[in-house]
Amino acid sequence: MKLKRGALVHLLQAPFAAELASTQSWHKIGKDVADLSVNLNPETETVKNILDETNINDNGYEPSFDVDTYYADPSDGDFYDEIKGISLNRLTGDDCKTLCLEVLVDKTEGPFDAWIEEVVVKPQSYGGAQGGVRFPYNVAFCGNRKAGTVTIDSSGQPTFTE
Repeated sequence: MKLKRGALVHLLQAPFAAELASTQSWHKIGKDVADLSVNLNPETETVKNILDETNINDNGYEPSFDVDTYYADPSDGDFYDEIKGISLNRLTGDDCKTLCLEVLVDKTEGPFDAWIEEVVVKPQSYGGAQGGVRFPYNVAFCGNRKAGTVTIDSSGQPTFTE
C-alpha cells in the first residue's frame, strides 16, 4: 500500500534558531498547502576530454522547497512573528536561519525515522490577491543534515533524537 502524502511531515523550529532549542517547538507546514516537494536540485557536470571520453562530476545537491500559500495567521504564534519580521524588516543572514525537521511516518507507532537540518527561510513577497495577506516563502537547506528518530507526544509535538 502506498503512503499517503501526509506521511511525510515538514516542520520548522519557531522561534527561529540555528541550533536545537532545549524546548523543541515546531511549526507544522501544510495548512492551505496543496503541494509541497523538496527539490533536490542535483548539480552534475558533464566533461568530455580530447579522447572523446565523457566524465560526470557529481557536485551534490542544493535542496529547497517553496511554500506559496502561507496566509498571515497571528494564531501561528512564533512562526508568524518570524515570517512577518523577516519580510517587513528585510532581515538577512542568521536572522533567517532555523531548523527543518522532516519525519516519515511509515509505520503504526514511533519512533519514526527523521532528519534535521539547518535551513534559511526567505519570504519571496507579501500581500497577494483578495482573500488574505500572504507571505510565500522559500526554504533552502544548509547541508548539515543529521539522521535520527522522532517520537510524537499526545499534543502532536515531535521530539527529535539523533
